[in-house]
Amino acid sequence: MRSEELHETLLPKRLALPIFASDPLSSVAYATQEILLVLTLGGMAYLHFTPWIAAAVVALMAVVVLSYRQVVHAYPSGGGSYEVVSHNLGASAGLVVAASLLVDYVMTVAVSVASGVDNIISAVPQLAGYRVLMAVVFVALLTGVNLRGVRESGQAFAAPTYLFITGVLIMVLTGLVRYAFGHAPVSESAGFGIAPDPRDAGLAGFALVMLCLRAFSSGCTALTGVEAISNGVPAFRKPKSKNAASTMSIMGTVAVAMFVGVTALALITKVHITDDSCRLTGLTGDCDAYTQRTVIAQLAAAVFGGEQSFGFYFVQAATALVLILAANTAFNGFPLLADILAQHRYLPRQLHNRGDRLAFSNGILALALAAGLLLWFYEADVTSLIHLYILGVFTSFTLSQTGMVRHWNRELRTETEIDAETRRRAQLARVINAVGAVVTGLVLVIVLATKFTQGAWLAVVAAVVLWLTMRGIRRHYDTVAAELAVSDPRAELVGPSRVIAVLLVSTIHKPTLRALAYARAFRPDHLEALTVSVDREESKDLERRWAELDVDVPLRVLDSPYREITRPVVEYVRSLHRDSPRDVVGVFIPEYVVGHWWEHLLHNQSALWLKSRLLFTPGVMVTSVPWQLTSSRRADHPARRAPGAIRRGEPLPIHQHRSHSADSTRP
Repeated sequence: MRSEELHETLLPKRLALPIFASDPLSSVAYATQEILLVLTLGGMAYLHFTPWIAAAVVALMAVVVLSYRQVVHAYPSGGGSYEVVSHNLGASAGLVVAASLLVDYVMTVAVSVASGVDNIISAVPQLAGYRVLMAVVFVALLTGVNLRGVRESGQAFAAPTYLFITGVLIMVLTGLVRYAFGHAPVSESAGFGIAPDPRDAGLAGFALVMLCLRAFSSGCTALTGVEAISNGVPAFRKPKSKNAASTMSIMGTVAVAMFVGVTALALITKVHITDDSCRLTGLTGDCDAYTQRTVIAQLAAAVFGGEQSFGFYFVQAATALVLILAANTAFNGFPLLADILAQHRYLPRQLHNRGDRLAFSNGILALALAAGLLLWFYEADVTSLIHLYILGVFTSFTLSQTGMVRHWNRELRTETEIDAETRRRAQLARVINAVGAVVTGLVLVIVLATKFTQGAWLAVVAAVVLWLTMRGIRRHYDTVAAELAVSDPRAELVGPSRVIAVLLVSTIHKPTLRALAYARAFRPDHLEALTVSVDREESKDLERRWAELDVDVPLRVLDSPYREITRPVVEYVRSLHRDSPRDVVGVFIPEYVVGHWWEHLLHNQSALWLKSRLLFTPGVMVTSVPWQLTSSRRADHPARRAPGAIRRGEPLPIHQHRSHSADSTRP
C-alpha cells in the first residue's frame, strides 16, 4: 500500500471493538477462575467472598472506563497514558508508564495465548503434551495476520470476538433462566470438596484480609487492555475521539455484563477448582493424572447438557479463539506505543518504520519474539504467567489518572473565558479522574503486595531495565544529534587543503587496474599505490610488473617481517593524516563481487579487515571499487516474484515474459 493510502486503514467502531477490546472482553474467561483459585487456597469456606470481590472488580472497571473516556477526549493524538503522563508529570514519569505498558503488552500475548491453549486442552485433553508448541504456533499465526495490516487483522478477528460474546451471553442467560425455574445447572466439580492448603488453613484477621485482597488482585486481570483504545485513537474513523469513547463505553458494558454473568453462574453451578488437583476430595483414581477443566468449560457443559453438546463445543471453540485473538490487542497497542517512543528517540528508529501493508512491522516482530520466548520459558502455564501480569497496567492507570487531574487543574486555571457548562464538565471530569487515581493507586499497592514474591518482581525488574535502556537510547540520540548539529555552515563547507589518494595493491590484475583508473578520475593532489611485503620474492616480482605498466603512479612497498597486512597499512595511512591534518586521505580498495555465499569465505577477507579499521580513522575516506566475477551474474537476476511486486502492479521482467511466452508455445 502507498503511504497516501493510510486513511483507508482507519477503523469503524464494529472493527475497532474486536481489535482494541478483545483483551478486556476475553479476560472474563479467566478472571472469575483466578478469583476462585485464590479463595480455594483456604478450602471451600471462603468461596462466599466471591460476590463481594467480583463487585469490587466491577466498580473498578466502571471507574477506569469513565476515566479513560476523559483521556480519549483530552489527548486524541494517541499514546494514551504515556502522552498524558509525559505532558503533565514529566518525561521520566512518562517513561515509567511506557516501560510498564510495553512489558504488560508482552504479558498480554503470553497469558492470552496460554489461556486459549488451556481451553483447547479442556476440550481435547490428549493435546496436553503439545501445550508449548501450540502456544508458539498461535503467536506465529497472529504475527503473520497482523503483518498484513490493522484493518485486515480486524476483519479476520472480528467474527470470533462477536461469536464469543454471543456464546457467553447465551450461556449466562440460559443458565440464569434454568436457575429461575428451579432447574439450576450443576457443574462436574460440584461433588468435589477442596482440602485447604496447609499454609492457608484456618485464616482469620489480617491473613484473611490478605487472602481476599490477593483474590481481588487476581480478578483485576479483567481490566487488562482497557487502555489500548486510548493508545489507538488515531486508528479510528472521524470523529476519532467520539468513536473511540463510544467504543470504550460499549467495551466496558459488555465486559461487565459477561464477567458478572460468569461469576454468578460459577456460584450457582458450584464450580470447585483449585491450583492442585490433589487437593480435591472425593476424586477417584490418580489425582496427578486428572486434568481440571476451566471454569468456562465446566459452565458450558453444565448449562448445555454435557461435554458432547453443541453448545459446549461452541463456547469452548469461541473461548479458545478469542483468548488467542485477545493477544491482538497487544499486537496493535505495542507497535503504536513503540512508534511514539521511537519518534521521541527513546527506542530505535526502526520501530517507526511501516511495512508493505502500513503496519509497524518491526514492532510486531519484536513483540512476537519476546512473547514466544516467555511462553517457552514458562511452558505456557497460565498460573505461572499470571503473577507477572497486570502490575504494569495499574502503574499506567494510576499515573495516567494523576496526570489527568493535573491537566484539568491547568485547564481550569488558565482558561478564564470558558462558559459555565464547559467549566462544570471539566470539574466533573477532574473528580472522575481523581477517584480513578486513588482507586487504581490502592489496587496497585495491593497487587504489588500480594504478587511481588510470587513472580511479579520479575515484571518490575524488566520494567526498570527497559526504563534505563530507553533513557540510555535517548541520551545516545541526543549526544549524536548535538555532535552532528551544524553550527557554522561556512566552516563545514571548507574543503581540505589537499586530497591524497592511496590505492591498495595485492597483485596486478583487472580489478587493480580498474581501481587505479577510478582513483585517477578523482584527480587527487597526490596518488600512490601501496602494497605490503610479506614475501620478498613476490614483492620484487610485483615491483617489476608495476614498472612494466609504465604508469606515473609510484608504488610504495611496506615491509612486514611479521607477515601482518592490516596493521602496517593502517599505521601508514594514519601517518599521512597526522603529518597534514588538513589533508584528506582517500583509500581505494579493489573488491570482488561474488554470487555464492561460500565465495565470501574465499575472497575479500583482507579488504574487510582493512575497512573495519580505517573507518575509525579521522580524515580518511574509504572507497570500495567492485569487480563483478562471473558468478555474480547469478545473484544479479531479479526474483521471479519480488516482495510486493504483484500488489504494486509492477510488470514482469523481460526475461520472465520471454520464458512465459516460450512455455505457452509448448504442447
